[in-house]
Parts: sequence; C-alpha cells; structure tokens
Amino acid sequence: MKRRKFFKNTVKGALGASIIPLTSFSDISAQSSNNINNTEAEKPYRNTDPKQWHQMGTGKKPRPDRRKTLTYDVAVIGGGAAGMCAAISAARNGAKVVLVQDRPVLGGNSSSEIRVHLNGVNHLKNGLPERETGIIEEILLHNRFHNPQDAYPVWDHILYDFITREKNLDVKLNTSAIRAIMSDDGKIKAAYCWQSTTETEFTIEADLFIDCSGDGLLGATAGALYRTGREASSEFNEKYAPEKEDGWQMGSTVLLGSKDMGRPMPFEAPHFTIKYDAEKSHKGRQLKPFELGFWWVELGSDNDIIGEFEDNKHKLLGYAYGVWDYMKNSGDFPETENYALDWVSSLPGKRESRRFIGDYILCEPDMLGNKQFSDAVAFGGWSLDEHNPGGIENLSEPPSYFHQYFEEPYQIPFRSLYSKNVPNLLFAGRNISQTHIALSSSRIMATCALEGQAVGTAAALCAKKNVLPRELGQKNITELQEQLLRDDAFIPYRPANDKNNLVKKAKLIFASSTSSGDPKLLNDGWSRDYNGKDHHWQSEGLPAQVQIEWDERQSISKIEIKCDTNVKRNIMLRRDSLENDVYTTQIPKELLKSLDAEARVNGKWIKVGTIEKNRTRLIKFYFEKIETSAIRINLKETYGNKNCRLFEARCYS
Repeated sequence: MKRRKFFKNTVKGALGASIIPLTSFSDISAQSSNNINNTEAEKPYRNTDPKQWHQMGTGKKPRPDRRKTLTYDVAVIGGGAAGMCAAISAARNGAKVVLVQDRPVLGGNSSSEIRVHLNGVNHLKNGLPERETGIIEEILLHNRFHNPQDAYPVWDHILYDFITREKNLDVKLNTSAIRAIMSDDGKIKAAYCWQSTTETEFTIEADLFIDCSGDGLLGATAGALYRTGREASSEFNEKYAPEKEDGWQMGSTVLLGSKDMGRPMPFEAPHFTIKYDAEKSHKGRQLKPFELGFWWVELGSDNDIIGEFEDNKHKLLGYAYGVWDYMKNSGDFPETENYALDWVSSLPGKRESRRFIGDYILCEPDMLGNKQFSDAVAFGGWSLDEHNPGGIENLSEPPSYFHQYFEEPYQIPFRSLYSKNVPNLLFAGRNISQTHIALSSSRIMATCALEGQAVGTAAALCAKKNVLPRELGQKNITELQEQLLRDDAFIPYRPANDKNNLVKKAKLIFASSTSSGDPKLLNDGWSRDYNGKDHHWQSEGLPAQVQIEWDERQSISKIEIKCDTNVKRNIMLRRDSLENDVYTTQIPKELLKSLDAEARVNGKWIKVGTIEKNRTRLIKFYFEKIETSAIRINLKETYGNKNCRLFEARCYS
C-alpha cells in the first residue's frame, strides 16, 4: 500500500495522541502516602476474625498476617529484558535492589509463555547485525552454554539462574505492583504489591523506582505523564506518522508452534475458533513457513488497549486456531498432514500501550537523521516497522506497511528514560518517552535491554550521590556514560575516556604476534570495529601475549579486557534454531576460552589470575593491590578460532 493511502485510510481520531495523568489512582496514592503500614495494609483484614484460623496440630488460632514492608535503594518493576538488565546493573554498581515480576517466569515476551525472538539490531541496510553487548549479551551467552537444545522452558530457568546469583538483588515473582504510594514532595515513596502465590502484601520502599513493566501501571498510578496513540505527522515532522493524531496502538499477537509427528494428524477446531477468510487476505499474510505460527495474528486498539486485553486475547486465540484450521483442513496445504500443534501461547505478546513523557521525546527524525545526543546511553537499529491498524481484522491490508531500514544504529538519550514530572521515576522498554513511530523500532527487546542497563546504572549512581535522575543527567552524564562503557555497553560515536583507567598512562603496548589491527588500539576507547574502522588487535596464532608497560610503578588491583564475540552475528534463542551467516546456535568460536594475567614486580613475573573456561566478552581479574611496572596477558585458547582478537585493555588501582 502506498504511504499516502495508508495515512488516509488509518486516520481515526478516536482518542488522539494526548498526555494523560492517571489522576484517579494518583489521588488514592496521595491519600495513603502518610499511612502506608496502617490504613492501606489493614484493608483486606477489616472483616476477619483474628481467631478464625484453627491450625490443626498446634491448636493455635492465629490470623494469617502476611504483610511485609521492605526497603531498598532501587525497586525495578517488570522482569522482561529491560527489567532484568536494569536490576542487574543497579546491583552490580552497588545498590540494594528488588525486582518485582508479575509472572512466574522472567523474560517477558521472550519467555516460554510467549516465545518471541529476542531481537535487537538484527538487520541494518547492509544485512548485518550490530549486536548488543553488555548484560544482555552475557545472558545470551549463558543460554548458549547451558541450553544448546534451544528449549524455551529451560530458557526460563537460564534467566532465573542468571539473575538470582546476583548479589544485592532480591527477586519477587508472581508479584504485581498495584499502585504507587506517593510522598508529599511528589516522589514515589513505595510500591504497594500483591504476591498471589503466598497471599502476601508487600509495601516496597525505595529511593528510586524503575518501571520496566511495559504497560507502566506503577508510573501511571504515580501520576506520571504519558501518551497513547499516534502523533500527527506535523508534531515531530514524522513522514511515517498519519496526517492527524489518533488513538491507534500496535497490537498483541498469539503465537503457536507445530511439530511433524511422522503420521497423519487430523485436526478438529475448538468451539471458539474464528474462521480465517483466505480469499479476503492480503498476499503479504504469508502462510509458509507455518511451523512457528504467524506473527500477524495480531489485534491492536484505538481505545483502551490495556482494558481490552482479555477480550482481545479470547479473539486472538480464535483467530490463531482459525488460521491453523485453514492450514489443516482447507486441502490447500497437504504438507501439513503429519503436523500437529504442540504449543499455543495463552498469553499474547504485547507491543504498545503507555508511553511515558520524559524531558525529551525520541522521534522518527532523530532516528533517521542519526541525531547525536550529548546524553546518549543506549542504541537501537531495528527497522521502523508500522503494523496494520486492525491487525487480523483488517485482512485485505498487509500485516506490516513498511520496513524503513537504517544505515547504522541510532542513539537513545538519557532524557527519554526518566519522568518529566515524577522526580524519582525512571523507565526502560516500550514505555519510554518516544513517539508511536519511534516505538515501531525501539520496542525490540534487546534495545529495551540496553535502556534497562542504562537506567539501572543511573539509579545506582543516583543512590550513591543522593541525587535524582534529572540532576544526574545534567551534572554527571559523563560518569554515567563512562560506567556503561566500562561495563561493556556500546554507545555509537561515544568512545570511552575513563581517567581512572591506568592504561591511559601506559608508555608502551605491544604483542608477541599480530595478524591484524594494532596493540595500541586496545587503548583507543572503542570496544568494537565500527563504521569500517579497526579498533582491535588480533594475534597470529595461539598462544599469544599482550604486554602493557609504564615508566613508573602503578598500584593495580584490577585488569579488565574485552575480547571478541563477533557482534556481526546473532546468538539469540530462536524457535527454529536457525544457523547461517547472520544467526548461530553455537558458542561464538571467536570467544576467548582460557587465559591468565601476570604482573612484573621487582623484575619478576607474578601470576595474578587464571581463567580456564571464560564465558563472557568482558573478562575481569581482581586481586590484592600490587605495585607493578608491567602487565602481561597470556592468551591460550578460543572456542574454535585459531587467532584471538581483543578490543580493549584496562587497569585500575
């Protein structure tokens, strides 16, 4: 469909793209702000008898009083990719953190409940990824080592294993953050939460709150400004936006999976099935391959997409089974004869609802124009991807109207990741401060994960410095960016320049052998080859050595290096276990497996650390502080490459 016709046909004007504070909830929160542990907590118990429970065996007659007040530096709401990375980064940077997740599993749309691929910057115009590093890469590598069978139920526990091993971090599953409790100065004082499995009320107090829940109920009940719907093209000069603002929000999808059973498998549709009318369906609604279901079994809304969720879920299940019924019983697809459904999602994967308002609203021209932000903290690069208003109920139109691909990743500013009017609220994920068209790209999970790492790090710095996010962004943005880069995040066009990195003072960096790049590039601030320029040193065979020399002795207790994981190839979990030049199910063969580090003390080399089974791109050696004039890194083996490639070397006192 041509763009002008698309705009003309989809101008609905039902709600308009407007700024909405959820006043009814914030009023309730404000009323309860001075009496958290009494008025609010007592409500469920007002009509109960303290002795109504006769506990057999002990003869006691207690009332089940399951109410707890917990206090943290940082509270993260939502356990998807954004929330997990926010919680981990805050904890690693010294904050006491809680992660609140309303589902029994972590992972959000990528979990076994929904099974969406954890996409990121998968396909630039050159056809290659510019894959995300940092915490989200650690998680994906953890999965490659422990889940080679690509099982989604195992993926759930890969995530659980990864996050529960983190110090300073508590996890509350099956727990919903129902509303914010506000203080008199307009900040969130606590999140009132309900854990369904234990019938426990949690009042979670914190200095900073990060809403990564997607729908953003905590932020909404705090009175944070937000938008829903599509902006008019004139507001932000967006060529892909409609001429007039309207209430349209991108829809949710029910996915299914099928399996070849090796024998004919008849199918009888359930009573709630909605017939699929193939004759009216646009040719863009492709039915092959069918094994992984159809992303375009989608329903959006131009009204209250959150309130309509259960009704839309019922319809989506009907539509999903209707498409499968057509595949199995129309006679047009004999190749499905031996196939049977082996999984259908009962929880639709969401794409859009609330978008909070920050100090900056990210928009389409920022992305297409590759705007450079002084406060950039993350990046994206999935194509602008506007879906069909009406979804599967608008069969005659294509399921997606366009893919506007990017030449290179765009930057995401910190000002889009905290609330304009609730001073201690940050957010990451699809609910950040952006337009509808911008969301069509940035909603992708790995991009959300980068935002999560950024706001988690920011929250920890806020807690450490006793400042709020806006002040941090105005006065300490360089410190935030440098910490993100040290932790292996990547910010396009923002090289690292950490003044505390002692390698910056080195007299000489050299290597035992070089096949490409230069050892000096380990000190140039770039952690990957970018825009056609080398920022690496690569050995000629293994074993190999890299040595760093200083004129004067240095007090050193930390050595950090960044090795190669081939960011031009994706390692995400996919339901089809795709293996080609862009995707792999294998551990990256470029990853460094074994190495050790030595320091020269009084003319003798002393070993300060050994790693035999490395599993991360960012490799750390921490040891008792020593006085040394040289460091030597001995590289022994990769997971398959004959050479080893390094991008960065750092040392700290």
